[in-house]
Amino acid sequence: MWRTCRFLAAVVCLSVVSLPLLLLAGAQLCLPHQHPDPEAVVHEVQRRVNESISRRQLLRLEENDQCGIGNPIDDCWRCNPNWRNDAQILADCAIGFGHDALGGKGGQAYYVTDPSDSDPVNPAPGTLRYGVVQAEPLWILFSRNMIINLKYQLPVSSFKTIDGRGAKVEITGKGCIILDSVTNVIIHNIHIHHCKPSDNAKIRTSPTQVSARGRTDGDGISVYASSKIWIDHCSLSYCTDGLIDVTRGSTAVTISNSLFSHHDKVMLLGHSDDFVADKGMQVTVAFNHFGEGLMERMPRCRHGYFHVVNNDYTQWGMYAVGGSAAPTINSQGNRYMAPQNSNKEVTKRMDTKESEWRRWNWRSEGDLMVNGAFFITSGADLSPQYAEATSMAPFAASVIEQLTVNAGIVGLPSTNGGPPPSNPVDSNPGGTQPSPGSVVGGSPPGPVYSGGGTDGYNPNPGGTPSNGAGTYGYYNPYINGGGGYAPGWSSSPAKTAASSCSIVLLFTLLALSISCKV
Repeated sequence: MWRTCRFLAAVVCLSVVSLPLLLLAGAQLCLPHQHPDPEAVVHEVQRRVNESISRRQLLRLEENDQCGIGNPIDDCWRCNPNWRNDAQILADCAIGFGHDALGGKGGQAYYVTDPSDSDPVNPAPGTLRYGVVQAEPLWILFSRNMIINLKYQLPVSSFKTIDGRGAKVEITGKGCIILDSVTNVIIHNIHIHHCKPSDNAKIRTSPTQVSARGRTDGDGISVYASSKIWIDHCSLSYCTDGLIDVTRGSTAVTISNSLFSHHDKVMLLGHSDDFVADKGMQVTVAFNHFGEGLMERMPRCRHGYFHVVNNDYTQWGMYAVGGSAAPTINSQGNRYMAPQNSNKEVTKRMDTKESEWRRWNWRSEGDLMVNGAFFITSGADLSPQYAEATSMAPFAASVIEQLTVNAGIVGLPSTNGGPPPSNPVDSNPGGTQPSPGSVVGGSPPGPVYSGGGTDGYNPNPGGTPSNGAGTYGYYNPYINGGGGYAPGWSSSPAKTAASSCSIVLLFTLLALSISCKV
């Protein structure tokens, strides 16, 4: 009897300890903004592309007509005669997994008039840094051509659009653009180049908070633990690490109409093979031009679902599309032009035996293989839903060129500078807006410092080593302070469920002890 009781007690005690951890691990496998049916998103992208191409063919537009080129994103806003007076039309034009990114839609306009970046704690009104940390939704525009040489990394808060149309805007320097635990951000028509690592620094991240930010690697755009992100019509090159990194549980992301050149490791989608939260990552890579001087990672994927559609690959040194940790890669209607050297294979599986990667779902549908390029597919037979989503007919090379002809920053008639669109507030088309040079929001308050890790991944700053701030600052949505692996629970459904189960098991253990004594 006592032996049985001791065995049952041991089982219950083990459950008390392990069940909360299992619940937390399970919670990371499904991200809040992960789409339940990724094939449906793929099918909708296909429908919109075919619809735009059919419209162009029907209207027989001139080759130099920038409206109706068959690119569904550009056709959405450039064919609207009112877009110059209502810049926020752009927010309705995203496709793919980042389709719902609002950016600063519905918010006021903020005009960047000052390209300086001298004070990361108390940024001056009129600077880009001042605008991106405001609490309210903002549509950020630029009053003239400018080069913004960042002295520190630039964290962007939620519900912001950085819109470079109407001016020639370059961002360079240290750290560059950081999207850390934010949602609904649009970055449009910005030239990002020569980004370098930034050192540890205290940096304002909101009107009421200054955080200890860690060293960065020198990416052009870094996306950590964020969702509903749309990067469109940007030109990126010559950065120290990656041009775009999307990692640590980010999802609902679209990267479109951008030009990548002169770089080694172009685009990383997924943090590491053992970071299982990235199983919920979903990214659309569409209408981009991967140009000269590129080596690899276009993209390099881990765990999640990645739709690579209608991109033009004109050069790579090692490979174009690669990955590890069993990602699903759906390649449709791309043009892959192999280099003159021996690296003709489009794909690369990293550090994995063939017997394992043969089970990964990597599909090529309607891709154009040029100069000996070849794509090694893998995975099980297509399900009916997957087959429907990948039933894209091959496009002629001229159509691929047309879809990507405007990749990178858009040259508009007003690119010599001058005021942005006169009324970029979508919700108030007749309202009075700030004149160019004015700003939205009050002066930032005095410093409000908060804890954080040394590498900058701290979505919930404010902790100390005793309540969860930790040493390294690794992203952990269930630890107060965000850093390291120190104990300290934050309020979350997983925490609540785990705590409730623990209480039930403790009462069970108590009852078992009483019954055994009896």
